[in-house]
Amino acid sequence: MQQLNNVVQGSESAFSADEYALRMQRTRERLSAAGVDVMIVTGPENIFWLTGQQTPGYYTFQALLLPVEGDPVFVIRQLEYFNFIANTFISDAAIYQDGDNPVDFLVGMLQQRGWLNKRIGLDKRGWFLPIAVYELLQSKLGTIADTAGVIEPLRAVKSAAEVEKIATAARYVDAGMRAGMAAIRSGSDENALVSAMMGAAIAAGSEYVGMEPLVSTGPRSGVPHGTWRRRVMQDNEPVFLEMAAAHDRYHAALMRSAWIGRPPAIALEMEKVCQEALQAALDAIRPGATCAEPHIACQKVIDRAGFTEHFKKRTGYSIGVSFAPDWGEGGILSLYSGVTTELQPGMTFHIPPALRIYGEFTVGVSETVVVTETGYRQLGSLSRPLTLL
Repeated sequence: MQQLNNVVQGSESAFSADEYALRMQRTRERLSAAGVDVMIVTGPENIFWLTGQQTPGYYTFQALLLPVEGDPVFVIRQLEYFNFIANTFISDAAIYQDGDNPVDFLVGMLQQRGWLNKRIGLDKRGWFLPIAVYELLQSKLGTIADTAGVIEPLRAVKSAAEVEKIATAARYVDAGMRAGMAAIRSGSDENALVSAMMGAAIAAGSEYVGMEPLVSTGPRSGVPHGTWRRRVMQDNEPVFLEMAAAHDRYHAALMRSAWIGRPPAIALEMEKVCQEALQAALDAIRPGATCAEPHIACQKVIDRAGFTEHFKKRTGYSIGVSFAPDWGEGGILSLYSGVTTELQPGMTFHIPPALRIYGEFTVGVSETVVVTETGYRQLGSLSRPLTLL
């Protein structure tokens, strides 16, 4: 095995070289079917899935040049080179310096490999492709095929090894959520609560995650996507907790609710409906069902209870490989009305039905699950009912 300056090639890779070779081959088959000769891959999730390369430094330009025929080339900043060696089994890295224009450098690599006269594809809808970079590439390359959706369907269906990584992340989440529940008490603050959650998940094994925990208390919990802000918890108040953990960049997430004291009747009713809606969605999961069916089942429970106006979102989303700013793969697949993609064994989802009265409280419950040959498998182990303290 190649070693460079004490760094062994692939020594920190999440999978074997054979696994990545298989993923590239499957991607090449889809590129060929789309009439594309070379794909420029810029999204960190797709790069990781294809090569194993991971770094928090994806804020600087990186790209995998993946030809249908021939060896791939990785365009990378010099500072990230040894990360690349440790995480991948690719032998060909094209290294640019901080004074270089990375787009000009990439075009030079395409020219050097004789690929400028080939049909070139690019994921034009990637989060990490700035408009200025795309426009500069287009000005230099001319027509560029849109290869968004070439890799993502392959990522949506996880292998057994990928599911095991998500299941491991779910165990980290369980540890974090248990610690969070134990840290809820009147007189303590949100920061102590989140510190307990993150500390326990990290101690259990979690790496850095794609998004921070969504934790809020009291009236602040009635605002979606609220985060901790030092607020002191009081008696007779709600506590909302949602977090993720990661293992080899594969994420699992979990949402739970608690109440210090006696909740009002409306909160208890909403929480009961969330529990029923979650189970209805889970019961609708089976191979061959569309992604819309679990959402419709969830929505029916909520509508029947009279809380339609309190639930204006998708029921769930794909989860797996993620980098900030998100812990999910919602851009790949959602459980929502009109999504006709059929569920397949190996697809993994976070399903978080929540109901709220804005500015007062939110209650909710979730599970991370994998689609099986007969239905679903829940990856977490925490009980679901509203925790009363």
